[in-house]
Amino acid sequence: MCIAAWAWECHPAHRLLLLFNRDEYLSRPTQPAQWWAAGEDSKEILGGRDELGGGTWMGCTRDGKLAFLTNVREPDSIIGAKTRGQLPVRFLQSSHSPLEYATEIAKEADQYNGFNLILADVNSGTMVYISNRPGGDPVIQTVAPGLHVLSNGAIDSPWPKALCLGQSFKKYLETKDDLEASLKQMVEELMMDTTKPDRSMVPDTGVEPEWEYKLSSIFIDTAKGQARYGTRSMVALAAKLDGEITFFERYLENSSWKENIIQFQMEKAEHELRGTSE
Repeated sequence: MCIAAWAWECHPAHRLLLLFNRDEYLSRPTQPAQWWAAGEDSKEILGGRDELGGGTWMGCTRDGKLAFLTNVREPDSIIGAKTRGQLPVRFLQSSHSPLEYATEIAKEADQYNGFNLILADVNSGTMVYISNRPGGDPVIQTVAPGLHVLSNGAIDSPWPKALCLGQSFKKYLETKDDLEASLKQMVEELMMDTTKPDRSMVPDTGVEPEWEYKLSSIFIDTAKGQARYGTRSMVALAAKLDGEITFFERYLENSSWKENIIQFQMEKAEHELRGTSE
């Protein structure tokens, strides 16, 4: 189901600090984070990849675009719905701004099961949130600078695990200096929390109450029938003011946890390059 917490345009040394847990059935074939392109002439994306749908839950590009997705928890699903994992991919490969893309997606939002989508252009300092739930016209809003949490309700909904992660993240940022050196530690301390709230505090989204409770921790390790379900990858991304991006991932592969770290320098946006040449 996934959960994310991020500091946007509010840290003295970083444009963005992002934590993201991806929750999925363990049997679903998945590739860990790496550079890949959806087509021969497509822009490269850094992120994990779902081998069934070909999309991603979180990705970024060298020119500073970033997108991540969570599902909206709901009891029913649309049969034959479009795959939500293509929503981040299409944005990352496009030339659209976050708001332009959100406006475009709004026209077809009813063809997808419930989703929350964050779209960002780190170079321009623009971030937009779009969701197709509740029903009716999709919700589109600019994300203001500050700390935010997104789980499987609306952005910044006060679900217990979202409140817990938000508080822990805020405290961590206030007490740590060299965040790049501690991305792994940040993941281990904040994103592996298996604490569940009191059952009376668990949100009621319409799914079976016991399943709701099993999904109420930040880190999930459970089963539905014979199928194992839980947190399969954890990412910490740091985008510094000078454009250096560090992408740390801890992921599950063949029942073992592995780690990967990728660093790159964000390219300047085209309008910045034009301004320099003039």
